[in-house]
Amino acid sequence: MTIRDLEPKIVWNNFYGLTQIPRPSKHEEKVIEYLLEWGKSRNLDTRKDETGNIIISVPATPGLENRRGVILQGHMDMVPQKTGDSSHDFLIDPIVTLIDGEWVTADRTTLGADNGIGVAMALSVLEDPSVKHGPVEVLVTYDEETGMTGANKLLPGVLKGDILINLDSEEEGELCVGCAGGLDAKAEFRYRKYPTPNGYKGLRISVKGLQGGHSGMDISLYRANANKVLCRILLPLVEMFGAKVSSFTGGSLRNAIPFEAVADVAVPGENLEAVKTLIGNIFAEVKAEYAESDPSAALIVEDTEAEKYHIQGKVMLDAIKAMIACPSNVIRMSQSMAGLTETSINMAIVRTEKGRLTVHSLLRSAIDSAKADLAERVRCIFELAGATVSFAGGYSGWRPKLDTPMNKVMMEQFQKVYGKPMKIMATHGGLECALLGAKYPSWEMVSIGPTIKYPHSPDERVNIPSVERTWNYLKAVLENVPEKK
Repeated sequence: MTIRDLEPKIVWNNFYGLTQIPRPSKHEEKVIEYLLEWGKSRNLDTRKDETGNIIISVPATPGLENRRGVILQGHMDMVPQKTGDSSHDFLIDPIVTLIDGEWVTADRTTLGADNGIGVAMALSVLEDPSVKHGPVEVLVTYDEETGMTGANKLLPGVLKGDILINLDSEEEGELCVGCAGGLDAKAEFRYRKYPTPNGYKGLRISVKGLQGGHSGMDISLYRANANKVLCRILLPLVEMFGAKVSSFTGGSLRNAIPFEAVADVAVPGENLEAVKTLIGNIFAEVKAEYAESDPSAALIVEDTEAEKYHIQGKVMLDAIKAMIACPSNVIRMSQSMAGLTETSINMAIVRTEKGRLTVHSLLRSAIDSAKADLAERVRCIFELAGATVSFAGGYSGWRPKLDTPMNKVMMEQFQKVYGKPMKIMATHGGLECALLGAKYPSWEMVSIGPTIKYPHSPDERVNIPSVERTWNYLKAVLENVPEKK
């Protein structure tokens, strides 16, 4: 059995089509062509706007012409993460899907259910003649994962509907009505390289096997951050043994908790065994601390040829200290909604190349002032260490509006389909609703979706029964959209 045999077949076949098209963020050319051809081949009103978003429109089914217009919205790109032993090339290879009991996952890569399964549902609404609905527009945005570029550049007046159903939530049975805002932080250290002393031995230190995950949805799980763990190991090596660091590479995506990091170092030959013992002892402590959240944490220490040149010692030490001092976790939980993270930071990417050591972090908060305060904290830490700090890509959160006609429909239809009340919640993840609502302030907005676990990591998986239930719920909602005033 393949995913094309799962029910509802129309949704899973549309999702399968997306898995065959490479679509990592910033490389959406092929999926844009695919979506344009998908719509035009079905004689649907299909167009690409000036920013690269795809918009496909259909009129109301007979008898529902007087209903308010609905925009079904998702994003076309996916997070390209894979395990260290995978040879997958996200620019050319299709995703290999696997069925594991009640779950669909991928072969050592992200699955792309975030947000491919939501896009597949939206396309299926347009394609399935049995679905009853008023006027529907499907908006598929590009580059959501690395900057929400498509949503940010969408022009006002392009869409005609006034109800947005975002299909990018990841917990069945929850009606999301708000999300956190975000801000990207970049700290940059300039360094020179110096010859490595004679008699030094090379080591490659790799932290692997961490859970990683979505830096919004999973940050409250307090998983280990590979960049922080590697800094914890490097600090005593530099201070106690005069270790020379030639490179540091950790993390790959701004919105993913880094699950791997590696550094090349050189240490005095006479201290080599003592250094290895210390590294092992430190990692044993880390592994014990994160035994529940990261049971597969692994450390690899390899003997290598010492690099001829190393990063300027004081700069490297100051950078390590700053990365240790800078938080990368939950800063504050919400006081108004139990279990919701209010403010957090993820130290996502560290790179050393061309004389620059850069540290990229993603800050999130439902409260703009708290996000600004956290940004100042980050700035102060890294500036005190000698770095220059810049911020970009800031956006405000999506403030909940609870008493709307569409929320009432969503709740009523959930009760009818599921036989139980729907949970109203907000998310600490970033949803495009925040940016879209700023351009279309009169919209009523909600977000729903099937259950997806571990997005942004190679363990990503989507629950099969929840897809069918969410599909049936979406159909019931569309049939009961309020009439135009």
